[in-house]
Amino acid sequence: MRRLSLSNRLALLFAACTAVVSLFAGVLFSRASEAHFVELDQQLLDGKLIGLRRALDDIQSSETESKLADELSRQADLSLRIIGSDGQRLYDSSDRLPKDLPRQPGLSTVSDDGTDYRVLNAPLFLDKPDSPQLTLLLDITHHQHFLQRMQHLIWLTVGLSALATALLGAWAARSGLRPLRRMSAVASGVSGQSLNARLPEAGMPPELAEMAHSFNAMLGRLDDSFQRLSAFSADIAHELRTPLSNLLTHTQVTLTRPRPIEDYREALHSNLEELQWMAQLVNDMLYLAKADHGLLMPKREPLELAEEADVLLEFFAPLAEDAQVKLSRDGSARMQGDRSMLRRALSNLLDNALRFTPANGEVRVKIIEQPTSLSLTVENSGEGISEDLLPRLFDRFYRADPARREGSSEHAGLGLAITRSIIRAHGGQIRCESDNGWTRFVIELPKGD
Repeated sequence: MRRLSLSNRLALLFAACTAVVSLFAGVLFSRASEAHFVELDQQLLDGKLIGLRRALDDIQSSETESKLADELSRQADLSLRIIGSDGQRLYDSSDRLPKDLPRQPGLSTVSDDGTDYRVLNAPLFLDKPDSPQLTLLLDITHHQHFLQRMQHLIWLTVGLSALATALLGAWAARSGLRPLRRMSAVASGVSGQSLNARLPEAGMPPELAEMAHSFNAMLGRLDDSFQRLSAFSADIAHELRTPLSNLLTHTQVTLTRPRPIEDYREALHSNLEELQWMAQLVNDMLYLAKADHGLLMPKREPLELAEEADVLLEFFAPLAEDAQVKLSRDGSARMQGDRSMLRRALSNLLDNALRFTPANGEVRVKIIEQPTSLSLTVENSGEGISEDLLPRLFDRFYRADPARREGSSEHAGLGLAITRSIIRAHGGQIRCESDNGWTRFVIELPKGD
């Protein structure tokens, strides 16, 4: 069974609500009108009862019947029946009165042969237990017809109101949901070649404007991710093209003529370096792919960051001495983490800092411990990085130095991306700042248990 559209559901909901409200209001009005007529009839019958008792003070009087006729003539739709204390009918003002009438005192309503009566039973003499009983009958057929017409009008009003509300609700819902249809049209037209489409937010209702803003933000993220993916594929092709071309050319040249065994050995060693670099590139890409899918599961072991930093600084000391760069470390902290992964991240940062620190420069490692977290900073002196380049430093294959040639056998531009993945796997964040001749990478990590 086909499901109703949202517009039709809203229209039916509007119609149902209107019908219920109209019906409730109509029933209340009908009950109020009926109660009002009962109250009016009660007042009329009570007044007539007083007049009749006055006229019947002496029921044996010869003028009694004339008094009754005179009293009843003032109300054409009023009839009277008098029943004696022995149950015998003493008087009927009309021969068309119902034979059986209620005997209980008070007001009641009866119907007989298409005629409706309001009946009031009361004793003629209040102070006599064997007093005859007066039964006043008021013809209320016209009242009942009015109430029936009003009930029919109520049902007609309910039906017409529901129909009108359904039509107006469908129009209003369709008009109100027009932005959703535009959003659906834009979404259906989105592809890898049209991710720049956006929804207009200015003319939308506040409720849908927020949805349109979120939808546009999603398209922006998809566009950015798609562009990065396209650039990433191009970067991989560029990175692998040069070493593959080198391997192919070197092998072809080596095989052009017979050579001594040492020449073949040298060629194989040269090819081995290129293959090792390609293997490392592939391993780094697999490592990043695992990080993207949340598959990096760092160990949790107690670490003394000062000791870990000192080990790496000692490793890089010869390279720093050759480059005339001073290495230093300040502060200490303890945390729970994966030793090999954090060493790799810190090693990438130190290697990056040494490559961009000029002679007589300095590389510093600062560790600051806080109650629930810690901060580790690797900073180096030298030429700063432009503000607009800082957000891209952690992109894969991105190099801040435009002079670097593609396909180099080292520093493929994945070190900072791997470092960020390691830090995020530990629940931390990393950012880069560059000002006043210093560039610093700031890592914030939780201390763990």
